[in-house]
Amino acid sequence: MDQDYEEEVKTFQSLGICEQLVEACESLGWKNPSKIQVEAIPHALEGKDLIGLAQTGSGKTGAFALPILQALLDAPQAFFACVLSPTRELAIQIAEQFEALGSGIGIKCAVLVGGVDMVQQAINLAKRPHIVVGTPGRLVDHLTNTKGFSLRTLKYLVFDEADRLLNEDFQKSIDEILNEIPRERKTYLFSATMTKKVRKLQRASLRNPVKIEAATKYSTVDTLKQQYCFIPAKYKECYLVYILTEMSGSTSMVFTRTCDATRLLALILRNLGLRAIPISGQMTQAKRLGALNKFKAGECNVLICTDVASRGLDIPSVDMVINYDIPSNSKDYIHRVGRTARAGRSGVAISLVNQYELEWYMQIEKLIGKKLPQFSAQEEEVLMLLERVAEAKRISIMKIKETGGKKRRGGDDDDDDNNDVEKYMRLKTGKMSKNGKTSKKMKRK
Repeated sequence: MDQDYEEEVKTFQSLGICEQLVEACESLGWKNPSKIQVEAIPHALEGKDLIGLAQTGSGKTGAFALPILQALLDAPQAFFACVLSPTRELAIQIAEQFEALGSGIGIKCAVLVGGVDMVQQAINLAKRPHIVVGTPGRLVDHLTNTKGFSLRTLKYLVFDEADRLLNEDFQKSIDEILNEIPRERKTYLFSATMTKKVRKLQRASLRNPVKIEAATKYSTVDTLKQQYCFIPAKYKECYLVYILTEMSGSTSMVFTRTCDATRLLALILRNLGLRAIPISGQMTQAKRLGALNKFKAGECNVLICTDVASRGLDIPSVDMVINYDIPSNSKDYIHRVGRTARAGRSGVAISLVNQYELEWYMQIEKLIGKKLPQFSAQEEEVLMLLERVAEAKRISIMKIKETGGKKRRGGDDDDDDNNDVEKYMRLKTGKMSKNGKTSKKMKRK
């Protein structure tokens, strides 16, 4: 039935989108609406609240941005909609998409994220933008401290990556925001994974929302080839270098568990002649955006990252995702591998699994409902790289120790503290517990 419906409705115009926005979609190369857009937009245009579940890279931003922009055309006003994001980079990306869709109709956006000067953001708010996109903490900062800024007239509130925003990390900020905005509004929640947080949804005061599942609960796209590689923990860097070398023409994202590991791995790979760049929460916002822009522009083809880069970022040319560290939360796997195989393209995801991470990996297979095939790698071939990798690691550790005492303000990633290597090495020799600490007990499965 869903398939018949999609075949019947093939254009944005037939969904009820106005001519100006249809032209904007065409200018962005959006020829046909995606499944989540087909199912969500008609309900949104009818004024209903939405809970939308769809795979990453399936057009969720368009599913909420187009109805909001169309409603704004009918009744223009400042501070019309607010979109909340769990990460700074995703907030910036959402604002860019709103501006691209609204470029022909004079849409103004303000981005409120940490790591950026609040005074400049306050100046942007004084220009009375139509759309505010931000992270919860920084939005609360402005609601509290920026004179004249209010969301009392807000018509739309969007939670993007809603499952993350409704976690305890953001609870206090979300509650403060909900107390500052009108109860009479439209509310949308979108995510690639969704859990039952009934009490928090009630706090968000959705009114009989339409639930749209354009994907099974924890699914990945069919164009994504997923594999695992079971390895001894001591040869982890070797296997990473082997895979990146075998796929040398690919654009890759490598996910680690800690900020400390991103820098060390990036240095190791650079010393081996690979164009790698790190991104993590320890870096300044300018550094993070700079790393992303270099990756998008092709100056570097390997991005070493923490889960700060797993949520919602649309980097079209990512060919491969490598889980260097298996995520302790299996739902994070869905978001990580969703950075490739986006918008109908194909992609590869390879997970390096050592003896200490086997339990987490089994949870991932249980979540996605299938056993993954093994990536073929002959250990003899991999270990031919051992001497070169060990030397590159030795040089990298020396560099980190040399620069460690010169830390500048703002958390510059080029000047991390002397504990980086020691922290990283502790993680390598002990099993990680769920609270992120190492455990002395290492149980083999």
